[in-house]
Amino acid sequence: MDKKVKVGIVGTGFVGDIHHASFRDWVPNAEVVAVSSPNNASEFAKSRGIPNAYSDYRKMLEDKSIDVVDIGIPNYLHHQVVMDAAKAGKHIIIEKPLCLTLEEADEMIDTCKKEGVLLMYAEELLFAPKYVRAKTLIEEGAIGTPFLAKQSEEHPGPHNAWFWDVNRSGGGVMMDMGCHSIEYTRWVLGRPKVKSVTAFMDTFVHKNKTEGEDHSYAVIEYEGNKIAMIENSWAKGGGVDDRCEIYGDKGHTRADLLRGSSLLTYSEEGYGYAVEKSGVTQGYTFTMFEEIWNYGFPQEMQHFVNCVLGKENCIVTGEDGREVLKIMYAAYQAAGEGRKIEFPYDPPKVNKPIDLWKRGK
Repeated sequence: MDKKVKVGIVGTGFVGDIHHASFRDWVPNAEVVAVSSPNNASEFAKSRGIPNAYSDYRKMLEDKSIDVVDIGIPNYLHHQVVMDAAKAGKHIIIEKPLCLTLEEADEMIDTCKKEGVLLMYAEELLFAPKYVRAKTLIEEGAIGTPFLAKQSEEHPGPHNAWFWDVNRSGGGVMMDMGCHSIEYTRWVLGRPKVKSVTAFMDTFVHKNKTEGEDHSYAVIEYEGNKIAMIENSWAKGGGVDDRCEIYGDKGHTRADLLRGSSLLTYSEEGYGYAVEKSGVTQGYTFTMFEEIWNYGFPQEMQHFVNCVLGKENCIVTGEDGREVLKIMYAAYQAAGEGRKIEFPYDPPKVNKPIDLWKRGK
């Protein structure tokens, strides 16, 4: 029987809660033994049966029994926590996006290599069952050679206030959800080298809440005559809408991640919960079933645990997170300057990706 991988979670927000539930309910060879948050670690731990709680993550890192640290905190904090965790000898799961700058990314990747720990980039769409099936269809030759991958993830806006603050998030919807679309399409196309990036973005609905863009569209041209088209929105009501479509020279496939797995419900009274980021539940709604599973979070956590145990090679790493970040740099610069960004690409140094959009407008 496998030894249980001991997990310490940094962050008690939306993602921390989902990751904990994934470990608890679906990953039998892992155990969450500690949680840290400056806000509500004790309450979070008590309500979920986690034995140890810390207000300071650095105290948690002193626990020798912890094998892997799972980080789900605001983007601007990623770099320092990863550096501290690596130097403490902990394997690392880091939520998307990897960090705010390429310089931070390089330091994180180099330090993890030096310390001999895994830096595992948490991109759950690579583990969502329906999206995984689309990838295996390609591998089976069902659609021939893929040449176009489209992916969109849209909803009316994020849960927490820090997302709306570009100094903490690094950008708007491109940073929040564009990273999902970039890595999924990049993965299904075989992770080819980028040739160019073109993008369009603006703040259409939430000008009173953020300096960041709330709707974005990007076209990524890859070597080998492959194209990705990604669309992301904080301006579309009705809960999360997450879809992909892949074209090959001998066929095509499409997947609706959530609505194809949901109940179509009509309610005059409304009810408790339909789907993530849905507002009212009166009238017609798509009612999710096994939402966490359909997103791919448990499968993702199981893969990462298997990597820590040496049973699998990680399919999505810090290097992948860095490439996604570089593509987002190019998207912001392309949208700001109104031109195609050609690769090889040496991005300007900035404090956060959205600066490339703002200074070009």
